[in-house]
Amino acid sequence: MSLVIERYNKIITNISDIKPPKPINIIAISKTFQIDHIRPLVDFGHNHFGENKVQEAITKWTEIRKLKKNLQLHMVGKLQSNKAKDAVKIFDYIHSLDNQKLADSLVKHQNNLDKKIKYFIQVNIGNEIQKSGIPVNELDAFFTYCTKEINLDIIGLMIIPPNDNHPEKYFKSICELNNSLALKELSMGMSADYISAIKNGATFVRIGSSIFGTRF
Repeated sequence: MSLVIERYNKIITNISDIKPPKPINIIAISKTFQIDHIRPLVDFGHNHFGENKVQEAITKWTEIRKLKKNLQLHMVGKLQSNKAKDAVKIFDYIHSLDNQKLADSLVKHQNNLDKKIKYFIQVNIGNEIQKSGIPVNELDAFFTYCTKEINLDIIGLMIIPPNDNHPEKYFKSICELNNSLALKELSMGMSADYISAIKNGATFVRIGSSIFGTRF
């Protein structure tokens, strides 16, 4: 058994041990890793993979998706509106929806390509200047625009909490916001904090180095 599969199974066990109330979707963050390194997990039957660059995802996944029809690709990085068309072509989920210009571009290409994408709205929960995400005080209006005016399929919120070693308070805050919008899914938690995220309502966790090892 490959080291990647051993690590993956350990994460499955860790999640099972806390008995989460909802099914947990593990997004294996495969950005920067070559397909040969990722392939054992694909062949093992895992379906959810995350990338943060559109071109890398196209190069890496286009051929393998023809063979593996159940693969689900997640865009987890910052997405510029000029890359929206290609993003709609290759991805099934976009976790980084955070402004109206991007939303308008995505819905246009989604309609043109006759493809429905599932979206998470990225929220800047810590009001950090350097981070993407819609400010909390603009979330309600943006959510209403996306769902009522342009009919995007918003399934949940997404956060990357501030790096202050205390993510729980941010996880709790975003879970409350998610519930206030009656959203069923919640994208939060990475290799260092996924257990805490799940305990606070996450249904999609984004795990890279704990599965694939250190990035170089």
